[in-house]
Amino acid sequence: MGSNPTTRAKKIKVAKVKEYLLETYNEMVHKVTWPKWKELQSNTILVVIASVFISLCIFAMDFVFGIQGDADSLWKGVLGIIYGMF
Repeated sequence: MGSNPTTRAKKIKVAKVKEYLLETYNEMVHKVTWPKWKELQSNTILVVIASVFISLCIFAMDFVFGIQGDADSLWKGVLGIIYGMF
């Protein structure tokens, strides 16, 4: 009696998943170049500074252009004030 074709297919899939995980582990341990601690710190600081700068730019644009269409809002932005004059 031969084995069931679905059982063989499942074993092949399990073997492929196991092979994939082993190859992934091997690549992450032996082939990937990980950054040094100092380099990681400097890159992290750079990302934080860039994030703060971009968020301040978005805040400034939001502050200048304001909330459009809400008559009860406290701040309508520079354009809201200009449009309110006319």
